[in-house]
Amino acid sequence: MGSFSPRLPLLLLLFSFFTLLVEVVTASGFKICAYNVERFDSAKASDSRVLHTVKRIVSRCDICLLQNVVDSGAVKMLLASLNRETDRYDEYTYQSVSSKSLGNSPADMQRYIFIYREGNVTVMGQHQYQKQNAFVRAPFAVQFQSKKTAIKQFILVPLHSGPSQAVQEIDRLYDVFKEVSKKWNNTNVMFLGDFHAGCAYVTRADKKNIRLFNNSNFSWMIRDKVDTTVSSDTNCAFDRIVVHGKPFLKSIRPYSANVFNYVKAFKLPKSKAQEVSNNLPVEVSLKSSALLLQATPLLILISVSAIVQSFLSAL
Repeated sequence: MGSFSPRLPLLLLLFSFFTLLVEVVTASGFKICAYNVERFDSAKASDSRVLHTVKRIVSRCDICLLQNVVDSGAVKMLLASLNRETDRYDEYTYQSVSSKSLGNSPADMQRYIFIYREGNVTVMGQHQYQKQNAFVRAPFAVQFQSKKTAIKQFILVPLHSGPSQAVQEIDRLYDVFKEVSKKWNNTNVMFLGDFHAGCAYVTRADKKNIRLFNNSNFSWMIRDKVDTTVSSDTNCAFDRIVVHGKPFLKSIRPYSANVFNYVKAFKLPKSKAQEVSNNLPVEVSLKSSALLLQATPLLILISVSAIVQSFLSAL
């Protein structure tokens, strides 16, 4: 008969301890993304390679804003693929909330689509900005709530600007901020999307005419010198994330605002990546709920204490 090793409980506790740490680290980030998919329609979604790439991008995020969506059929195909039980993304169920088709030309009507993880996120309200002629595609604001985040309710406001009037549209986001923050009595507002906020469309001199740059209450998470394009011929920070207020800013994980270079991450040839889009997604992570952060030191202390006791009793 084999002898019982007194070290076995210690090994089990060590395993439990490190499993706990992994769970804490995994739960510590809630990712919000924005991606211009460039004329995303049913025909484009029917390309299995394109759909697979978009799915891999979206599935990294708790909330993902898709811009330049031409028809709702493409979104249905994407959601069906994300929610397929045989897929590797079946840990989550994904839902979407959509604006109506927006634009000044029947040939260029687009939707803003938020795809989010059901269970992690709840849609509390939505609002279409109505002021005439202020935007080519007027922002579609959505108020979200999550038990996973330190900040419980926040408003996401997308913008895919008209390139020739990017300066004016980015400035008018301040008016959108005033409207939605008053509507929901919530100043935790994040603007995100393809602002065309770089290169010739928005210059350093233009910034003095943009209230979101001049008002210190707004923090630009994606910097001017970052390249958010796939092409080697451009180096422009078109896609941005802007956060209002210190409470929201403090709820963001430090250094989490980035461009996701899926060309490198997925090892795609640039020619294949550009079949999906010439824009790269931008992203930022929110801190996890205060309850988890407060409980974590206590859980670690209990685990360490149990390990020490087991070790001493095994001597």
